[in-house]
Amino acid sequence: MRTPRLAELPPTENIWLEIDTAQQQLRCWEGVTVRYECAISSGSAGVGELNGSGKTPHGWHYVRAAIGEGMPENAVFRGRRWTGEVFTAALAETHPERDWILTRILWLCGLEKGVNRGGQVDSQRRYIYLHGTSPDQPMGVAASHGCIRLRNSDLLTVFALAQPGTSVWLHGGRQCFD
Repeated sequence: MRTPRLAELPPTENIWLEIDTAQQQLRCWEGVTVRYECAISSGSAGVGELNGSGKTPHGWHYVRAAIGEGMPENAVFRGRRWTGEVFTAALAETHPERDWILTRILWLCGLEKGVNRGGQVDSQRRYIYLHGTSPDQPMGVAASHGCIRLRNSDLLTVFALAQPGTSVWLHGGRQCFD
């Protein structure tokens, strides 16, 4: 895995992800062509980088780790490890307090020192992921604890395209090609 450089972003040929927190939309690009797009749910507390804020960070990131390859759809993760459980409505009823991290995890690492990397703004240390969620959770509205939630079927598609090292741009409506 090669860590992307800010001067090379956005990539002109490779796969990269754009996450627009204003539109609650993810786009998977290959260079300047959109290959896939879907609704997401970002942090209900809004956007921001500070540790403990529950907010979704902005700026350039990359996929540091892809977790869950080969696990069943709806596999339940805690601490980036499969619990051995598979999500069901009955399991949710038994544990109503849990924030369900399901199916796969794409763990993000910030690329911008002082913005989303290092100190109290470090996205990787904040455990900012793209992850699946239970079917009753809304998409297209901010409702997460800071991570980016996707429908499990969308996550499986994105997971297959976004390998470790993939660039990820989180923003609130700015244009990347300005």
